[in-house]
Formats: sequence, C-alpha cells, structure tokens
Amino acid sequence: MKRRNFLVGLILVWALITLRVQAQITATGVDAFEQNRRLGRGVNILGYDPIWRDREHGRFQLKYFALLKQAGFQSVRVNLHPFAFMSATNNWQLPQDWIQTLNWVLVNADKQGLNTILDLHEYGAMGDDPAANEVRFLAFWRQISQSYWAAPSSVFFEVLNEPSHKLTSELWNEYLKEALAVIREKNPKRTVIIGPASWNSIDHLNELELPRDDKNLIVTVHYYKPMDFTHQGAAWADRKDKLGVNWLGTPAELAAIYNDFDKASTWAKEHQRPVFLGEFGAYDKAPMDSRALYTASVARAAEKRGWSWAYWQFDSDFVLYDVGKDAWVEPIKEALVGVPKAP
Repeated sequence: MKRRNFLVGLILVWALITLRVQAQITATGVDAFEQNRRLGRGVNILGYDPIWRDREHGRFQLKYFALLKQAGFQSVRVNLHPFAFMSATNNWQLPQDWIQTLNWVLVNADKQGLNTILDLHEYGAMGDDPAANEVRFLAFWRQISQSYWAAPSSVFFEVLNEPSHKLTSELWNEYLKEALAVIREKNPKRTVIIGPASWNSIDHLNELELPRDDKNLIVTVHYYKPMDFTHQGAAWADRKDKLGVNWLGTPAELAAIYNDFDKASTWAKEHQRPVFLGEFGAYDKAPMDSRALYTASVARAAEKRGWSWAYWQFDSDFVLYDVGKDAWVEPIKEALVGVPKAP
C-alpha cells in the first residue's frame, strides 16, 4: 500500500510540474544561453550509488537535495548507468524500478528548485564497442524522451559523457546526430548538452560537429589538467604511486587554466554556443590545501567566462560530502560556493 501511495503521489506531483512547464515554454520559449545561466553552480550525483538497484540501500538520501540547495548549488548532474539494466531479450526496456528511482530524483530535485541534467554516463561501453551498443544507446534515449517529454525545462538531457576510445570524433559526430534526432521527436524544445570526443576535452572542440539549425544546445567540456595533480594516487589513471603533488596557484599554473579556457571560449563565440564545464576537481589523495585552491581557481575561471559548471562529485571519490560522517568536506564546499552566512 505504501508503494502504491508513493506512486500515486509521484504522478500527481509530476502532473503539476508538467502544467507549469508547458505554460512556461509557451509564454517564454527556450534560449540555450539563458538555460546555461540557470544551471549555474552544480554537482555530479548518484554515479556509483547502489540506489539504482535498491533505493532503500542508496547512499544518496532525500535530505541531500535540500542541503545542496541551501549550500548554494543550482543544479545536479545525474550520472546514469542504465545499460546493465537493459537487455535485447526485453527489447532494451528500462525496468520500472529504475524509472521510479529516476522519477524520485527528478521530483525531489524540482521541489528544491534544482535543475537536473540526465547524463548518460555509459562512456565505457560506448567507447569499447560503439557498434554493438548503438541500438542500446538509441533505445535509452527513445525511452527517456518518451517518458519525460513533458518534464520541466529545468530538466536537461546530456547525450553521452566523455565519448572516447573507439568512439572517435568522426564516429561520435554521427552518433550524436542520431541521438539528437531521437530526442527531438518528442522533445523539440528540450535543452540538450553535447561535448566533443576524446573525453570531452577542450583540445578536441574543433572536431565537434553540431547541427547548425539546432540552437537549443549547450556544449560541455571537462577539465582535469594537470592530471599528475588531479589524479595522483588514482590506480585507474595509472598514478597509484604518484603522491604528494601540490598545486600552488602560481602564475604559470593559473595561466595554463586560463589559456585552455580562453581557447574554449573562442570556439564557443565563433559557434555561438554556451559552455558547461561538466566535470572538474582533484582526487581525494591530493593535499587538501591544493585541492581546495585548485577547485576554487577552476570554478572562478569558468564563471568569469560565463560558463556553468558541475563539480565531480558529491560522494564516492573527489568527495564533496562525507556520507559516513554526514558532513560537508568544508574546504571543498567553500572553494565551490563559499560559506553561506547565517540567517
């Protein structure tokens, strides 16, 4: 009975949201640059959380939506790994339990006034074998597009996180157009986020090809330079034994960030596209003072250029919130949004 009541309540809340957004879009239309300003300061959430298999055992709790809003964040980038739940034997259908968890995220983020990015985070599978996963890739976006066509304009679709490896720039330009065509069937006014291949690298923006007639797009880039600092101690980045690397904010270190960001800003102006810094941060094993200084420097450099951003990530690693201690990692929080004044 409790489950049934929850679903009924969810449907009613979503219906109210739908009515609101339909009136909003009809009255004002949608502008990608304004949408990008709405995203503002964000955080990546739920990427490696067991919540997708069992919400009762998830690390991310309901109260965190309010905590994020109170801290000064404006958006969440929800890292989705749906492929493990999709099977050809079931025509690639997403399970209802998975959809219900996503509904829970969307509704509660909206209650707090948080914008939400649905980020398909299946870069591993897509990079390893693009051809074998293309059907699943498009099936995911077809279902999401059909399920959330009436969602508020505060819900953004991000086509794929960090296309890489065998998903080359040339191939990615084909795949993104296919996915965008699927999305536009049901979501002609949805703001969609797309980045370049090679891990959403600034250095590969010139290889990104977007449909010129689709202006409701935001371009995303990720930034983790220098890797010897941001990924020190990370076994998956072949830097397990590289530790004790500091980042001091020297003129040369700052200039490296500014030069990279200016390169992206020049591209964005030429192509008339807004920019979203979808990921940045430094791994937990980096010295805390350096982590905080680097994080603040990257965030401020992005803001100075009119970009929105999302820190990587809320918990798990690069941690912003210590779930075990039920407390913010204060130096990182302050680096991102400062310390809010007492009411």
